[in-house]
Amino acid sequence: MSQDQIALLQRALKREKAARKSAEKILEDKSRELYTISQELKTSNLKLNDLLDEKSSTLKGIFENINDAYLVMDLWGNVLKMNDVAIDLFGYDIEKESFNVSEIVYKEDIEYTANAFKKLYEEGAFNDYTARIYTKSGDVKWLQINATLIYSKENKPIAAQGIIRDVTKDKEAGDLIMEAKNRLSALVLNLNSGIILEDVNRKISLSNTKFCELLNIDIQPNDLIGMDCGIASEQNKIQFKDPLSFVKRMDEIVENKIAVFGDQLEMVDGKILERNYTPIIVGGKINGYLWTFRDVTLEKNYRASIEAEKEKYSSIIANMHLGLVELNTDNEILMVNQSFTEMSGYSEEELLGKTESDIFPVENDLDTLKSENIKHFEGGESSSYEIKTKCSKGHTRHWLVSSAPNYNINGEIIGSIGIHLDITELKKLQIQKEKILKELEDRNQELYEYAHIVSHDLKSPLRSIDALVSWIKSDNEDKFDEMTIENFNLIETTVETMETLISNVLEYSSAGANIAEEIEVDLNETVNNLKNFLFVPENISINVLNKLPTIKGDNTKFQQVFQNFISNAIKFIDKEVGIIEVNYLDDGDYHQFSIKDNGIGIEKKYHDKIFKVFHSLNKRDDSTGIGLSIIKKIIDLYGGSIWLESEPNIGTTFYFTLKK
Repeated sequence: MSQDQIALLQRALKREKAARKSAEKILEDKSRELYTISQELKTSNLKLNDLLDEKSSTLKGIFENINDAYLVMDLWGNVLKMNDVAIDLFGYDIEKESFNVSEIVYKEDIEYTANAFKKLYEEGAFNDYTARIYTKSGDVKWLQINATLIYSKENKPIAAQGIIRDVTKDKEAGDLIMEAKNRLSALVLNLNSGIILEDVNRKISLSNTKFCELLNIDIQPNDLIGMDCGIASEQNKIQFKDPLSFVKRMDEIVENKIAVFGDQLEMVDGKILERNYTPIIVGGKINGYLWTFRDVTLEKNYRASIEAEKEKYSSIIANMHLGLVELNTDNEILMVNQSFTEMSGYSEEELLGKTESDIFPVENDLDTLKSENIKHFEGGESSSYEIKTKCSKGHTRHWLVSSAPNYNINGEIIGSIGIHLDITELKKLQIQKEKILKELEDRNQELYEYAHIVSHDLKSPLRSIDALVSWIKSDNEDKFDEMTIENFNLIETTVETMETLISNVLEYSSAGANIAEEIEVDLNETVNNLKNFLFVPENISINVLNKLPTIKGDNTKFQQVFQNFISNAIKFIDKEVGIIEVNYLDDGDYHQFSIKDNGIGIEKKYHDKIFKVFHSLNKRDDSTGIGLSIIKKIIDLYGGSIWLESEPNIGTTFYFTLKK
């Protein structure tokens, strides 16, 4: 090897050593830097683990202590995790057994549930999903669920979680309320009065078909909901004879906020409406307005017709404008006056010499006419009777005939004289009156039946509440504290009071109806039975001063009267020795009774108020304030009156009469 080659190799070796030394320094620096970063990552990792443990502990606490059920499932519906509330709700424990949510869906809600889960998978969440499920024990529960998807790091859905609330009781209560609301709506829709209910902003919230009919509105009641009543009134004012007054009066009524009854409105088509207005007050504030409209055209026209007919026939009688006919013994017409020709439609020439029965055929009253003729010609008696016949134009007429025998100068009956009054229009009015009375009777019967139905419907949920409270108390007897038990007892007492009020309202609505068969009632026996039936403290005596009469009527109603009077007297006697005296006086056309006690008495300013429904001067658990209202209603039914004399701290005497 030459010297040059050796030198070249030495230089290459030297460069290699320098490069290796430089590389070792770079590697040493990088190793030191990597060690520092590693230490920093280790510290960060420890902090991150601590934070993760803290968050996991927090989530676990929320998961275990949340009041609602919480559930996690995979995308195929298999339940992966659930809290204790969910275990209690569904009856399944995934630590012991697995289950899939598709197995518990109520059969009628399967399609709805499938659509909801489709929305969950497509949109990542759904809220307020409400449907039914079967628990493990087979019970049906209503659930409200809010659910969201759970995503992986790659943002792919891997599971779903949901907060579940049991709304079964809320649903049942809502169904009961909805059922009652539907019944009320059906009643309103079918009332014979037009109804408009406005909210506080005068927006229509309820109406019925009758309202649309009365005001000639060619839309359905539901179409009115949400409309501004003021604007609707302005648009509909053309229906009334005085449109400006109609709108002005309506605004004035609303402005005054005072109930108005009996406002009458004349419409262009001739109808007369009665308008009533009542502000709805809740908590001392106006919460809406109730308007009712009733067609009183028939009533107004009936009264007007009666007055017109009365004036008309009074004038006829005063001026002898009555149809006068003279007949011979063969019932041939000998004489007629001008009024009769106008009444019958025949001229005098067409009537004279003709037999009355041939000219005026009597429909369904031939036997009556023959009987009256026999009275004239054999017994010489005067009489009045009605006949139904036809005039010259074939129109049916009703005549009231006052007939008397006609004598010659020798006192012999030679025929009869009849005064005829055309009562056709009056008969029509009588038919209208009978129709109105029949409708009124039907409406009263409907209201009576409705009171019974409403009483039953209102009591049913109260009894359900009472039963539920009783079950809750029984099932949790050892779990509730004293305050909770006291609150449940308060609920039961309130429910009992509400049921008593409903019964009293029904009793009050029935008091004025005379539906029982009237019999002879011995009131002495009635009072004696009450002495045995009522709880009378030992310090109170009940004395009957005079023998009570036996009167005809409804035994139950008479018992109600004396029972309420005596019960009230017992309740409000505050003396150590209590005395109740029942007395009787025969007052001509009336029976007069009195019930006297030495109780707390009543101030004179309250004498009129105590007969109003639910007005009780002394608030007691055993007093609803309806007893005296029932008494007054029954006494009014029997044509009597009621009054009292009283002095505070001395006593009270109630007087009442019953018509004989």
